[in-house]
Order: sequence, then structure tokens, then C-alpha cells
Amino acid sequence: MGKKIPMWQAACVMLFAVIMLMYAVGLLGMLLGEAFECEADLHVPLVVSAILAAIVGKINGYKWAYLEQAVINTISRTMGAILILMCVGLLVASWLAAGIIPAMIYYGLAVLNQSIFLFAACIICGIVALSTGTSWGTAGTLGVAFIGIAKGLGIPEPVAAGAIISGGYFGDKISPMSDTTNLAPAVAGTTLFEHVRHQLWTAIPALVIALIGYLIIGFTTHGAGVADLESITSLREGIAASFNLNPLLLLAPVLVIVVIAMKIPALPGLTAGIALGMIFGGLFQGVPLADWFDTLHYGFAYEANDAMIALGGAAEEAQYVLEDLLSSDGMDGMFWTINLILCAMLFGGIMDGTGMLASVANGLLKVAKNTGALVTVTVLSGIVVNILAADQYLAIILPGKMYKEAFEDRKLDAKNLSRCLEGSGTVTSSLIPWNTCGATMSKFLGVSSGQYFRYAFFNLITPILNIIYGFTNFTMVKMTDEHYEKILLQREEDKKAELAALEG
Repeated sequence: MGKKIPMWQAACVMLFAVIMLMYAVGLLGMLLGEAFECEADLHVPLVVSAILAAIVGKINGYKWAYLEQAVINTISRTMGAILILMCVGLLVASWLAAGIIPAMIYYGLAVLNQSIFLFAACIICGIVALSTGTSWGTAGTLGVAFIGIAKGLGIPEPVAAGAIISGGYFGDKISPMSDTTNLAPAVAGTTLFEHVRHQLWTAIPALVIALIGYLIIGFTTHGAGVADLESITSLREGIAASFNLNPLLLLAPVLVIVVIAMKIPALPGLTAGIALGMIFGGLFQGVPLADWFDTLHYGFAYEANDAMIALGGAAEEAQYVLEDLLSSDGMDGMFWTINLILCAMLFGGIMDGTGMLASVANGLLKVAKNTGALVTVTVLSGIVVNILAADQYLAIILPGKMYKEAFEDRKLDAKNLSRCLEGSGTVTSSLIPWNTCGATMSKFLGVSSGQYFRYAFFNLITPILNIIYGFTNFTMVKMTDEHYEKILLQREEDKKAELAALEG
């Protein structure tokens, strides 16, 4: 262990990282002009920022072995997410080859219309995520199909992605089966169902506002691209000409949702979905067993129907749309995202291990003079950790540890803190390109977080509502005097235990 790193040094490292990332994604070019224009992947900027963080840590007495272990510990927390990414790559490839996703798009284009699509997509994704406890699984299955339907209806993909993510994160945030919904109350010191009930005060208004926004967009705007009836018909004809469609194919997503809703972990549930895809692919599309190795690894490539291309017009355009829509890179295509996650964890692990994130959080705590300021600092800290550590779990754990006593000293019930942690750490993670969630959602939906950011209404509104509630004291529940006295006694016992351990 080294010495405590001064806040100014931690702030310099963070500023450097933010500038590097802004430069890579082109934000500096937009703000400062052509001389700063750049369009590059985020991997190297994260690695360079990690090197600077390690140098600062070394200067302050942190040994490399300690820093390396901090990085390994941080990466280990994301291994579950990495395995899920690989499984979703396999799942999408198998469902495309089996005709499952094409069938979902085919029947969806017949039922949904442009006006209500965003509203319906948000609600359906919310119900599925609530049932399964996973926004990732929802986006990687239903989300892929909804993006296809949106493209067929002529709805801009970033808007559709925003609706999918809003619904998915609403369901995830209030599902008792969600990992973050269990983590937040555990860190804050409250119970799971107290946490879920208290979150409804922010989650439901945020969802209602989001749904109103999607209805307004649906009824007042017209999509670009293939939104006319002739083009939609051509899309459906192209799918029908290329796949043996059968309503039984829709059993696959239903069964996967049921399996995960039965509290079977996500990885076995997704594996069951892959197996179903292979079985349905053999039964309905005649995919030979030997073909599955390449299909699952390298993905499925849709081949345009020559007869429809020869017709020209909408039929030809539809085929080119389907070529882009019904193709995937399989497991192999997930490694760019996995690499990005590893680079982000390299930087985040060093920042966490050296205490630089905690140093900045402590500095922010000094301005928390009232309940509103404390809630604001907690919410902003979750967002900052999401940006710098690129991990939603750290964005819940670190602010939770830092501000737990501050909430207790104001006699605020622990469920207020747990609501703030999820209302910032969880929901904003998908809005940051290099965050594990942002990178994953972008990969699943084929839309960058910079494009869908402004349309993920639920994710944008929830942190704002938390801050408003803090300043107005609306639903900010106070603990009883007896409860506060128990907390003080527990603190004294903990200090005595620590002193005894040091003396021993």
C-alpha cells in the first residue's frame, strides 16, 4: 500500500482521461474546431490513461504487484458480463440462422405501426426485463428484433434503441432478480423489497414521462427510409422468401424468458436459448450440424434474393436492408467490445486501488451541506465513477461506501441511499460509450451510445428526479431515533474491533 494520493493529483489524472476520451470520440473537435478533430477507438486512450494513473500511484508509493492485483480484482467483477457477451453473440447468430429473429421481425411488421412502436417497445422490454432481471438479455434478444422492426417501419434506429434501453433499464431496476437491484440495498444497508418499493417513487414517474415522449415522437414525426406500405411488404416478402417461417419459432424467446424468470441464472438461460436456436435451425431451416461451428463463431450472413433484386425499386432496397439487418458476427464479433471492457477495467482498477476515486468523492462530500446537496453529490459520484471506472458495480459500491455514514448522520433511512445509487450508477451506465453497459448496448443494438443517448428518456430523467426529491424532501424517509442509536452503538463496536485487531 502507498500513501494517500492528494486530490489535485487524482483530479489531474481524471481530467487527462476525460480529455483523451473526448478527443477520441470527437467531442473536442465539435467544441474546439477542426484542429482537434478525431475519430478513433477508445481502447488506446483508456490504456494511456491507465499508464498515467499507474505512474501517479507508483510516485505515491504503490507497488506494481499491488496495482496489478487491483486490476485483476476489478476485471474479475466483469467476467460474468464478458461471458454473457460471448453467449449473446452465439445466441444472436443461432437465432438468425434458425429464422427466429427473422420471424419476430416478420410478424412484428404485421402487427406494430409507426405511431405506437416506440411506446410498445418500451413497455414490452420493461415487462421482459422485470420478469428476467436482465436489461442485457432483453436488449440482446427482443432488442435486436425491435431494431429490425424499427428499420422496417422507417423509425430511426437511435430513437428505437433509446426506447428499448429505457424499458429494459426500468424493468431491470425494479426486478428482484437483477444483480444491481440486489447490490444497491446490500451496500446501503437496507432490504431488497424496501429498496424496490422505494424506487417506484422515481421509476414510475420517469417511465410515464418517457412513454409520453415516445408517443409524441410516434404521432408527430415520420421516419426516414422504408416506412411506406410497399417497402414494408417487400421486407416481409424478402424474409418469407429466405426462411421457412412458422409461428412455432416464436416459442424460442418465450421459453428463454420463462427459463430466466424461473430464477435460473442468465448464462444457463442463454445457453438454453442457443441450444433451442440450433434445434429450430435444423428443424425449420435444414441447417446441417457441421455448419453450426462456423455460424456460431463467425456469425450468420443473410444472402439477398436475386429474384427480388431483379424486380428493382422497393424490393431491391428491402433486400439490401435485410442484408444489413439479418447478419451478425457471432461470438467473434463480441471481442472488440470485450477488449474495450478489459481496457476500461485496467484504468478503473488502478483508479480504485490507489484510492483516487475515493479521494475525489471525499472532496465532493465537503460541499454536501444539506439533504439536497448530499443527494446531488451521491448521484454525480455515481455518474463520475461510471465515466472513469467504466463499471456500474463500482458506481454503486464506491459512492455507497463513501456516503453511507453521511446519510446516517442526517438520519436518512438507508433506502434513500440505495435509491440514489441505482438512480445514478445503474441507469447512466448505458449512456457512456466505454462503460461496460454502454459498449454492450451499442454492440447488441448496432447503435452507438452517442446516437441513442438523447432518446433514452428513462435513463436521463431518473437521476434528475432523485436530485429534485433530495431538495424538496419528497419521499426522503427519516429513520427513527432508536434506529440511529443502534447505528452509533454499532460504529463504536466496529472501532473497538479494529483497535483490537491492530493491537493483536
